[in-house]
Amino acid sequence: MRRTLSVLVENSPGVLSKVTGLFSRRGFNIHSLAVGPTNDPAISRITIVVNGDEYLVEQLEKQLNKLIPVIKVKVLEEGCYISRALTLVKVSADAKNRHELMKIAELMGAKIVDVSKSSLTLEFTDTDSRKATFIEMLRPYGIRELVQTGQIAIEVGPDSSLRPKADKESI
Repeated sequence: MRRTLSVLVENSPGVLSKVTGLFSRRGFNIHSLAVGPTNDPAISRITIVVNGDEYLVEQLEKQLNKLIPVIKVKVLEEGCYISRALTLVKVSADAKNRHELMKIAELMGAKIVDVSKSSLTLEFTDTDSRKATFIEMLRPYGIRELVQTGQIAIEVGPDSSLRPKADKESI
């Protein structure tokens, strides 16, 4: 079962290495990894998707919390968060199939970001299942190149997972 962890960390050099090192030392595989700064420039969020049962996820959460630069670890519960990944696909396109590809892009909500005489590059952002559908729809036309980001996720509702600055300073 895939589980998503949201990890708030200090935005400093070497933090990502410490987090991923924990996974490699324990032989855990990362399905998806995305990292970027939050609205507080001193804090970054690492979104990690792993395959594992409750026990494995619990162990990861405990081990991550032991790392000095980790501020907060949250295992996101299914149905309580929104996640997205970005996909760029370069697909063969000639005069015969260009219109069909443009129609697929329109129907799926993809953007055409580059056009050449023999290809189209499409940008698509959505859930894993919609991404899989999109890729399968393009496959018959000839995918020349496919690039994907890791998933990012945010909890639904009004609450923020970032601690207020006052709490952070007391850590």
